[in-house]
Amino acid sequence: MSQSANSNDAAASLDAAQIDALAWDKQDGLLPAVIQDAADLRVLMLGYMDRAALDATLASGHVTFYSRSKQRLWTKGESSGHFLDLVSVETDCDRDTLLVRAVPHGPTCHLGRTSCFPHAPGDELAFLGELDALIAQRERERPEGSYTTHLFAKGVAAIAKKVGEEGVETALAAAGEDDAALCGEAADLLFHLQALLRARGLSLADAVAVLRQRHGQPHRGARRRED
Repeated sequence: MSQSANSNDAAASLDAAQIDALAWDKQDGLLPAVIQDAADLRVLMLGYMDRAALDATLASGHVTFYSRSKQRLWTKGESSGHFLDLVSVETDCDRDTLLVRAVPHGPTCHLGRTSCFPHAPGDELAFLGELDALIAQRERERPEGSYTTHLFAKGVAAIAKKVGEEGVETALAAAGEDDAALCGEAADLLFHLQALLRARGLSLADAVAVLRQRHGQPHRGARRRED
């Protein structure tokens, strides 16, 4: 998912008139912004945005706040590299709070935790989001001795081949092996698929976004019913 795509999607979900109508005067020009992981919906952190921070977030695709301690705009990840890539932004019914969905690149909390709220619930598939963030970190840092580093060093074609192999093994396990074997092969497939997406500059959230867009629509392979 490109930054420009993120920015355009977010801008479309909160247009200029809606931004002007936000309750900027309630808290001296600041609005609380709840940051939510776009993949698993876990609450990651709470920050504050003024108009300039919101504009910067929409323009850059990186979630940006107004730091009350630094007294300036602060882009999450500007020193750590753990950016929050913008997916969408919306306001609540009173127009005085923002909900920002983002893709985290590494831990959000300065203590190295996924969330600033250590027990914040996600959905039952929350670990996939954590794994996606870890794979992204491995892709950036390439630590020696890491299997994921080894995968990325081989390149997209090799990872794609591995995904194909794992897909076949998953199908064979489903057809002729027990549940434990199937779950093990499915886990291997999911991991390598996430690595393949990341090698292409994408994330799990990009695939989830397509699923969400398709939800409720007729299947593309369905035949038109004859009257």
